[in-house]
Amino acid sequence: MLRMLAPLVALMVIGALVLATDRPRPRADFTFANHGEVNTLDPQKMSWMYDLRMGRMLYEGLVRQDFLGAEPGIRPGVAERWTISDDGRTYTFYFRADAKWSDGEPVRASDFVFSWRRAMLPDTACDYTAMFQLIEGGKEFFEWRTAALEAFKLGDDAEALWARTRAKFDEIVRLKAIDDRTLSFTLRRPVPYFLDMCGFPVFFPVCPDLLARYEAPESATGRITPRSGWTKPGVLVGNGPFVLTAWRFKRDMDFARSPTYWDRARLNFDTVRCVCIEDVSAQVLAARSGTIDWLSDAAASFRSDMLADRRAYEREHQPEIDAMRAEGLDQTTIERRLPDDPRNRIHAFPSFGTYFYSFNCKPTLMDGRNNPFADKRVRRAFALAMDKERIAVQVRRVGEPAAATLVPRGSIPGYASPRGLGRDAAEAKRLLAEAGYAGGKGLPTIQILFTRDAGHEFIAQSAKKDWEEILGASVELSQREVKSFKNDLRKGNFMVARSSWFGDYLDPSTFLDINRTGDGNNDRKYSSPEYDGLLARAEETTDRATRMDLLAAAERLLVEEDLPILPIFQYVDVSMYDPRRLTGLTSHPRQDQVIDMMDILGDGKGAETPRERPAAAAKNTVGATP
Repeated sequence: MLRMLAPLVALMVIGALVLATDRPRPRADFTFANHGEVNTLDPQKMSWMYDLRMGRMLYEGLVRQDFLGAEPGIRPGVAERWTISDDGRTYTFYFRADAKWSDGEPVRASDFVFSWRRAMLPDTACDYTAMFQLIEGGKEFFEWRTAALEAFKLGDDAEALWARTRAKFDEIVRLKAIDDRTLSFTLRRPVPYFLDMCGFPVFFPVCPDLLARYEAPESATGRITPRSGWTKPGVLVGNGPFVLTAWRFKRDMDFARSPTYWDRARLNFDTVRCVCIEDVSAQVLAARSGTIDWLSDAAASFRSDMLADRRAYEREHQPEIDAMRAEGLDQTTIERRLPDDPRNRIHAFPSFGTYFYSFNCKPTLMDGRNNPFADKRVRRAFALAMDKERIAVQVRRVGEPAAATLVPRGSIPGYASPRGLGRDAAEAKRLLAEAGYAGGKGLPTIQILFTRDAGHEFIAQSAKKDWEEILGASVELSQREVKSFKNDLRKGNFMVARSSWFGDYLDPSTFLDINRTGDGNNDRKYSSPEYDGLLARAEETTDRATRMDLLAAAERLLVEEDLPILPIFQYVDVSMYDPRRLTGLTSHPRQDQVIDMMDILGDGKGAETPRERPAAAAKNTVGATP
């Protein structure tokens, strides 16, 4: 009898221990939600939006991207000032004296050299390595290190190779720490948006003293191999506005105001909590109930109904809205003065992002079978067969425009987007037959890979319907957990995969570069000498109009001829927050929401002065919700 009770007693003890160690914690000053777990807190390895948001909390770059106020732009960060040479190639940054790491040590120019060199190493597998190769010598250094690692044999001296690597970097890369507070680098060519890029989290520094304890050359391969653990609470050393104090996997992350951050007096929160809520309906409920203060992307299937409620609320108060507009009030003030109502907590902004399908362009699939999508005629056929309007209007139902281009149309001043492809079932059938798959005969089962969140399954079902009815293909839907999906995408273990891209800086190249041969974000493994050549020519010209024409020609090749991607719709960002309470968010299409710029009004912790969204973007909310 006692032996039979033992397992039950053990379970009771375990349950008691869980209850004892998992008591509710005090509410943070500010709480927001992520859809899933953060992938990495290593800035050089960041790529996904959730990670980048954390990067802006824990680290700070040379400059800050600021999209609040009447004139959004670049503000000082670690550097209090900078100069750019007349030819637009040499940048010199002068560090502020009070820029410090969270362990109290000063942030030095050599820390940026260490971090940017790390991003240039093939060992790091940085998705944005190409950005760093804009620095003179960066591409040559990457190629030298790649060749050296390929030549490395078991028994060779890994430490000696690393010493040669550091010496080679110093020799050929024009990135120098002049002294502790002066950093200088020279670009291969003028890059009009490079200062903007310096405010992007992958350009943020890591602490060399910390990384030295966790990264070392591996004796078997010569590669710098990191050990896990340096991004844990109590270990991670950052230079940003907040420090990481707790991290419960797939549950939540806690942050506290950094005591060493140079501008800590500006911060409005002592504590911040990011909760992981994977169920999209639960996210909305948490925002409605006030459990969280901000939901960045309400992806629930019923969000179209939410927006309909929002429009009804606006119609009810249209006379008040019109009167306040006549007074010249900005949009944030209007929202704040409207009667309190849960419907006033739903917001829609145009976003600098595109949803698309990626086609695997490699000759063979992972299992060795021939890949039909290696033929651009097949890719074009599948693109022409898709009814994007149905997806935008009937599936998404939130006012997102169907997309024919990768760069969001009209988002970049001076850039004329190509026409792209429409829908043409007859041409789709003809192209498929020309490629040797008439009526779908001979095609393997086409698998669409996607994650379990954000309604991707409904989009895939619509694509399946078109491709089976028009092309005669057999289509299989394949869901993955986020991390498994990302691994398959990176390894090329897919045929068709859902994808999206949000611009990192205001230039067409932020979208077009992800299809360049060898780019770290080119999961499709698309490679076109013509496409690469157009991008290269655009890089070489200093005339803006000519440059934009070349980039438009490259995009035309991408979306009208070669189709490694199938643009489906341009995003609208649906968020939830109380405008009478939360301030400091931007409606700029880039949607780079920065936690340290936000404030809860009336909590007694901030300046209690509303941080307004740009007036020019005010039309994107009240009275114009899709």
